Amino acid sequence: MEKKFYAKLIMICLWVLLIASVGLLCYVAFIGKFSDGSVDALLYWAYGMLGLALAAILLVGGYISVSNNPKSLIKIGIVLVGAVALCGLAWLLAKGSPAVGYTGAVPPTQGTLKLTDTILNLTYILGGAAILSIIVGEIVMALRGKKA
Repeated sequence: MEKKFYAKLIMICLWVLLIASVGLLCYVAFIGKFSDGSVDALLYWAYGMLGLALAAILLVGGYISVSNNPKSLIKIGIVLVGAVALCGLAWLLAKGSPAVGYTGAVPPTQGTLKLTDTILNLTYILGGAAILSIIVGEIVMALRGKKA
């Protein structure tokens, strides 16, 4: 009984968010004509949806995993420490070099350049790790003789 209630509640919330998103998109497309203000509204809505999704994943997923297995907090802590260490490594590798060929009126600040380089480094590290894990996974499966 309780599972059906939660499933129905989640479905209603998803429909409300979907209708709100489509409504905002229609407003921006037909009335706002994609001006700076309307694009900002879409970006803020996307940031809000991303934050809501992350909060739901962390809070609901964390609650479920801890209620099923209290020792999973240790694994979650290890993953969080690893993520922070990876972000710290990307920040340490970021140079924050000036933007080459930038012709805008206001040049980006040193902090913005450092953050941009950090995100790029993090993307490179995670992309390389993904490619490496695919290759290693295929090699391991070939050595074990399993088919996909």
